Amino acid sequence: MKAEVTDDVEKIRRADKVIFPGVGEASTAMHYLKERGLDAVIKNLKQPVLGICLGMQLMCRYSEENATDCLAIFDEDIRRFPQSLKGEHKVPQIGWNNIYNLKTDLFRDVKENSFCYFVHSYYASIGGHTIATTNYIQPYSSALRKNNFYGVQFHPEKSAEVGEIILRNFVKL
Repeated sequence: MKAEVTDDVEKIRRADKVIFPGVGEASTAMHYLKERGLDAVIKNLKQPVLGICLGMQLMCRYSEENATDCLAIFDEDIRRFPQSLKGEHKVPQIGWNNIYNLKTDLFRDVKENSFCYFVHSYYASIGGHTIATTNYIQPYSSALRKNNFYGVQFHPEKSAEVGEIILRNFVKL
């Protein structure tokens, strides 16, 4: 399988699979997508799409990060973690945390409570599209799915063997 980094609309439409990564800030990323017409392209893709971190958040309806309207693929809003009352949890969450309540073929051969690597200050609540859960300050969606769209809050590329299994499962979809 050949991978290519691109924002070329036609290459994205023709791709067998699309990975929609994200590092950064929601409003700037959405501005970039809209400026290039990629917002409409992404929402209409029929092949499997995997949003990673900010990529997953942008596939939700709205983000509190700079009051950003997102792609609305998932019927979830993105909220900032509250500061914990006793200071035992820092925001952003940075580091290893477990994923559980695993659903769909994306998590085939991944054990319940496996650890993945997270770096984020915002989260999606538990909802109808939740396919994995993590607890940090409160339970939240660490993975979402709707039709051909998948999203993971963690970074599979930094999550050792578990991340490799998840990426292989995505490629096999």
